[in-house]
Amino acid sequence: MNPVVGLDVAKGESQVQAFLDRKQPYKKSFKISHTVEGLKQLHHFLKDIEGQTSSKPAVIMESTGHYQSSIIQFLDEHHYLSIVVNPLLSYKARTSSLRKVKTDAIDAYLLCEMYYKEELEPYKKRGIQLLNLRNLTRQHEQITNLSSQNKQQFQTLLDQVFPEYKGVFGDLCSDVSLLVLLEYPTSSCVLLADEKTLSDRIHTLCQSRSQSWAKEKANLFIKAAVRNPFQENLYFSLITSMKMHIQMVLQYKEHLSNLKNEIDALVKDIEEYKIILSIPGIGEKIAASIRFFQKSER
Repeated sequence: MNPVVGLDVAKGESQVQAFLDRKQPYKKSFKISHTVEGLKQLHHFLKDIEGQTSSKPAVIMESTGHYQSSIIQFLDEHHYLSIVVNPLLSYKARTSSLRKVKTDAIDAYLLCEMYYKEELEPYKKRGIQLLNLRNLTRQHEQITNLSSQNKQQFQTLLDQVFPEYKGVFGDLCSDVSLLVLLEYPTSSCVLLADEKTLSDRIHTLCQSRSQSWAKEKANLFIKAAVRNPFQENLYFSLITSMKMHIQMVLQYKEHLSNLKNEIDALVKDIEEYKIILSIPGIGEKIAASIRFFQKSER
């Protein structure tokens, strides 16, 4: 016999239907929750089928993004064959079926029928290392986009509070530049402090540079404050918003740095990654992303 279990997977639950063999449905369809108890119920049902047929049933389901992740992991841990089908295939099976009504029970039933009609490949396990790499590179890309948007918003606010500050430091969004601006966000704050106070504070925030460099930046800072058209800021809300965005820029930079370290540690022993990285114009993040997609296509 060739048993199969069809799962119509949804968020937090799945509809279950079993066939002992072609055209031999087994018991009534039922639902399980994606919890420890629900998975135990599924395991008991699979063992029941195994006892009836003397062979482990395959489990077929439609791809639903991340909703099936707990099911796949559970089946893999208990050594059951998983088959994840493209939703287009299951849709084609539904439209060609006499059962035109769409319900979870019917969908699970049709998945079982599809198992006997189509030549389906088992689910390809990508491996923990590769899935971690996927999650980290995706998170890095998302935070990079958020960081870019936040930097644009910060610069828009800076134009309304202290536009002359641009040019004091070579990189407006460097740590030292942001931290200095966070402490002295307006012309009046800068002009109330003397050059030595500003110079010492800049040097404290960037000790890798010389005291003379810090003094030069303090002098540029004071000149920018004198030129600034907003000598008095009427809208304190703009200052509050700008300081908030400065803190967000710094936080995003920290998150991106931590993610980069995690990605580097993960891929350092992957030979293909080193080869991809050797291509001119390919950086570490792109190499890690290429490595993931190359592997997932196999």
